[in-house]
Amino acid sequence: MQTEAIWPALGRSRPRVAVLASVNRPRVRAELQKLESILARSADIVAIDQDESFDFALTDVDLCVVLGGDGSILSAARRMGLHQKPVIGVNLGRLGFLAALGEDELGAIWPEVCAGKYPIDEHLMLQCAIVRAAQRQRGTPAGELPPSPLAYQLALNEAAILGGPPYSMLQIDLYVDGELASTYSCDGLIISTPVGSTAHNLSAGGPILQRRLQAVVISPISPHTLTLRPVVDRADRTFEMVVRQGHESVSAVFDGRVLGSLADGDCYRIGKAPVSFKMISIPEKGEYRTLRDKLGWGGNPREPKR
Repeated sequence: MQTEAIWPALGRSRPRVAVLASVNRPRVRAELQKLESILARSADIVAIDQDESFDFALTDVDLCVVLGGDGSILSAARRMGLHQKPVIGVNLGRLGFLAALGEDELGAIWPEVCAGKYPIDEHLMLQCAIVRAAQRQRGTPAGELPPSPLAYQLALNEAAILGGPPYSMLQIDLYVDGELASTYSCDGLIISTPVGSTAHNLSAGGPILQRRLQAVVISPISPHTLTLRPVVDRADRTFEMVVRQGHESVSAVFDGRVLGSLADGDCYRIGKAPVSFKMISIPEKGEYRTLRDKLGWGGNPREPKR
């Protein structure tokens, strides 16, 4: 889904901008002053957040500029929570699937971004909650969160059950809309968004999804049964990963962060979030070009006939 920038429709020629700068990265710290000067030419900078203290619930902004890498964008999505704002990422990190705009490219396109000339892509997010075995036994219906889930979070990339030491195989039951799909004997189980399909899911052998699809990928990590393959499903369903047999270091993880530990019988419940992650769509930064550049899809095109 694509939408348009809202601030021009409100009669504002200059958007209100929050700059999220991961100054723990030396490159971000070194480039911050120069990038701030570029941004201030066409926008009103409300805050330059260098310590994650900016509260999106208390201050209204039109646009969020993230300086860093993909990890910085995941952090921004987590911090915005239910108050998602359009994001443009300037890659001062390494790989840069999401933060695909180079620092030397910002000045050329920034005035047009601020004029609202570029569409905004909306991407699926997941809502993740831990439901303890006792809560499940009390009958919390599938598809609903318990009155007070132990832990709740929004995820942009993926939700997963992962095991640590002693690194023994896990037994995980997967329920989809309350129906048992399969029992996985594996090292872990990932439910990924299209945005996250090029992250942990890809490393586990899952497919790459077009980013604006309303779908998820279910990918087992090192399954014991070779017939268990990644599955693509609609995003508007409820997915419950229940630990049938685990050990003391099994965790519910979202976007690479631990949400909480899981004991036998505990459930990690995943559904479509009520909000979407919004990202400015930049010309010449399409998905296939990003895949070619970042994954080395060089190919071997034929020479044209003379």
